[in-house]
Amino acid sequence: MNARAELPSPAMMSRSWTLHPTLKTGLRWLVWLTFNAFALYLVVALYAQRQLAFALLGLVVTGLASYVFINRRAYAHRYIYPAVAGMLVFVIFPLLYTVGIGFTNYSGSNLLSQEQVQQYHLNQTFLAGERYRFTLHASPKGDRVRIDKGEQGVFVSEPLTGEPDPQTPLAMRPASEVELGEALPLRDVIKRRNELDQRVLAGPSGDLLRMYGLREFAAAQPLYRLAEDGALISNKTGERLVPDLERGFYVDEKGEIVPPGFSVFVGMDNFAKVITDPSIREPFLQIFVWTVAFAGLTVVFTLAVGLVLANLLQWELVRGKPFYRVMLILPYAVPAFISILVFRGLFNQNFGEINLLLDTLFGIRPDWFSDPTLARSMILIVNTWLGYPYMLLLCMGLLQAIPKDHYEASAMDGATPLDNLLRITLPQLIKPLMPLLIASFAFNFNNFVLITLLTRGGPDIIGATTPAGTTDLLVSYTYRIAFQDSGQNFALAAAIATMIFMLVGAMAWLNLKLSKVKV
Repeated sequence: MNARAELPSPAMMSRSWTLHPTLKTGLRWLVWLTFNAFALYLVVALYAQRQLAFALLGLVVTGLASYVFINRRAYAHRYIYPAVAGMLVFVIFPLLYTVGIGFTNYSGSNLLSQEQVQQYHLNQTFLAGERYRFTLHASPKGDRVRIDKGEQGVFVSEPLTGEPDPQTPLAMRPASEVELGEALPLRDVIKRRNELDQRVLAGPSGDLLRMYGLREFAAAQPLYRLAEDGALISNKTGERLVPDLERGFYVDEKGEIVPPGFSVFVGMDNFAKVITDPSIREPFLQIFVWTVAFAGLTVVFTLAVGLVLANLLQWELVRGKPFYRVMLILPYAVPAFISILVFRGLFNQNFGEINLLLDTLFGIRPDWFSDPTLARSMILIVNTWLGYPYMLLLCMGLLQAIPKDHYEASAMDGATPLDNLLRITLPQLIKPLMPLLIASFAFNFNNFVLITLLTRGGPDIIGATTPAGTTDLLVSYTYRIAFQDSGQNFALAAAIATMIFMLVGAMAWLNLKLSKVKV
């Protein structure tokens, strides 16, 4: 028999590795059920932690995934679903979350929910009796607390097993009735401090003892108890604390707030504050005008420099063009933060090379970081240096598409190089450049890195109640309100960020309409 005839053909081998349709369908459903079970577990865990927004996001992403991968009609969409899910998680959800924060009083003093603040107050205790030294001992049935109550004797708690329950005190017995092991060192007490704080010990006389520091238990009692109407009543003084849902704090009978605060819905108050409060409105408008001017002037200056240099590099009389191209594009290759820090040193008012040169030539030493006009001029100079290579690359590519016979015809008519630039080059470049110019405008509108590293927003605007500087852009102004203000007013920053988004969106739409670019 021929040995080669016994070998299976490639077709037979491929059929042998093909899964049975029923098995394939079963595996698909198994993967789907496993994915949904895991996703549902995460959603429930987020809901249990009271992260309702994130739980809802998980439900939406999981539901869409199930619909796309199960429904045959949505077969084509499964290939773009990862991009859609990324857009939902990293763009749309943060945007909606930021907008939502803008309608609350969320800040450094109002971080918690009302339930968390209520529980915080209920967990507070006050000293209502004597304090006693304690030690922690290991025993066969579990660690025990040994308390020396002086003349009353020495008592030992029941084993510290299971989850601590502040509502269920552990009984204590005389130490003579319990066999104790060696006392554990203080580091073990520190490790179990959170657990010991939740333990309540009940002595033979009925007194309740709670941990009071790292070395003592004391007859401490809860400072507040919860009334039926939601108020907190002090067990020490009988004073009532009631929640103020407008300010987001519990207040006492005198109307004074008792921190910490909780976040509440305040409606349009943050947006109205930006418009109506003079100490916020005036810096905001000043920063807004400067932001628009900065973004617009940056586009104009970088385009002008890039276009002129691109035209010079097209000049046939220029030798060594490859070398000039590399040198002119070099600022684009250097990381921006390095160039910015270098310029910060060059513009130093006392020791910078620029001021030393100006002092030698003209006898002047400009205050680049103290004078608002000079500071803004410095920012435009630095940003033009950082941005012109991008425009140079664009213009070098687009200039290749302009027919040379246009320039030949203009030369026959006696046109100058300036006429060629304004009447031939610029009109034919501006239309294809317009979308890129709009993108450059939007980028510089939110150029956070430049402002933060070069001037940090300074010099400051006098009279502003929020941290605001004359060189701040709206994005850096928002950042300083959220993270550098002593109050950390996240809600006001979120409201301003929402307004920035609306302004940028409106300007982008208007620019697209004016440039007649189809959206």
